[in-house]
Amino acid sequence: MKPEPSALDRFDRAILDALAEDGRMTVTDLAARVGLSKTPAQVRLRRLIDDGFILGFRAVIDPVKLGLDHVAFTEVKLSDTREAALRAFNAAVRKIPEVEECHMIASSFDYLLKVRTSDIRRYRYVLGEKISGLPHVASTSTFVAMETVLDGRKG
Repeated sequence: MKPEPSALDRFDRAILDALAEDGRMTVTDLAARVGLSKTPAQVRLRRLIDDGFILGFRAVIDPVKLGLDHVAFTEVKLSDTREAALRAFNAAVRKIPEVEECHMIASSFDYLLKVRTSDIRRYRYVLGEKISGLPHVASTSTFVAMETVLDGRKG
């Protein structure tokens, strides 16, 4: 059974907020920040992980420092949207490292991809050789980001 967000109390939410801000925080620091002793904070943290509220911990890497500052959003329209075709597309798109995000969209197109590359030439290659060759792709349309004002990464 999937735990409901309503099952979270104020301590659970405080733990999630604190870790979203600083995922490297020690359990001792976390406990002090949310107003619990170390053991109850540790028990709650383990439960939040086990119940899937916390999916993992990772380093947030600056892609611009790695030379990956070209961001394009690609609309993808499929020729077939039956379940088997969607599964095939989903499995294949996960294998393209330049695709940073992929969302099924309720619109005049089927998927929106966030694609990160070093430059427009590399994007053109990824679009032509990888994305366009995905199962059931009928057409694509590209929007190039000129500046990222806000994204989901937090430092």
